[in-house]
Amino acid sequence: MPDNSFLALFIVGLLGAGHCAGMCGGIVGALSLQSPKAGTAAILVHLAYNLGRILSYACAGVLAGALGQAVGDLMSLQYALYLFASLMLIALGLYLLGAPQLLAPVERAGQGLWRRIQPLTGRFLPVRGVAQALPLGLLWGWLPCGLVYSALTTALASGSAARGGLLMLAFGLGTLPNLLLAGLLLSRFRRFAQARMTRIASGLLVLGYGLYGLFNFGHGIISTP
Repeated sequence: MPDNSFLALFIVGLLGAGHCAGMCGGIVGALSLQSPKAGTAAILVHLAYNLGRILSYACAGVLAGALGQAVGDLMSLQYALYLFASLMLIALGLYLLGAPQLLAPVERAGQGLWRRIQPLTGRFLPVRGVAQALPLGLLWGWLPCGLVYSALTTALASGSAARGGLLMLAFGLGTLPNLLLAGLLLSRFRRFAQARMTRIASGLLVLGYGLYGLFNFGHGIISTP
């Protein structure tokens, strides 16, 4: 995938505000009720939760990149992965433009894994400090999410475990403001992220990255002897 995939995934995470709030907002709210109410202790709890979540994304990216690397010598599969990742970037762009149903089938695919992981979260509830928040974040990072799974296809097509991990790290850092900020600042950011013109601009940008990937794919096929 082109180098601008890092920026594309960061933007998807940053501006997927409504989706992130729907998937993880309740968890963050529960953390706020159960953890220290204010001050440094509360900040550390939320930082630890989000660190665990983002580390899970990065680990998944490493696994996806390693899988892509394993089939890297099979040129036909490499082309197929590149094409799939470009199509998923297009789906992400359309999601930002207001078509979330495109990611629903991808999201359902992860329900089986989550049913095995979800019972483990009870061991770290209620959250009293960093010692509970960090492992809880590591587990909740595997919550079925169409945005995460779609981003993982880009990590898969990267053909490198290290690059796959860094791509998902970029995505995770993009999601951080939505789930870390609180109060007035958060409401202002959400208004910006969910504004019609912001979502149209970001959706078109990510859609453009996907189309650019398709163009490169077609050009590569034509140029191959």
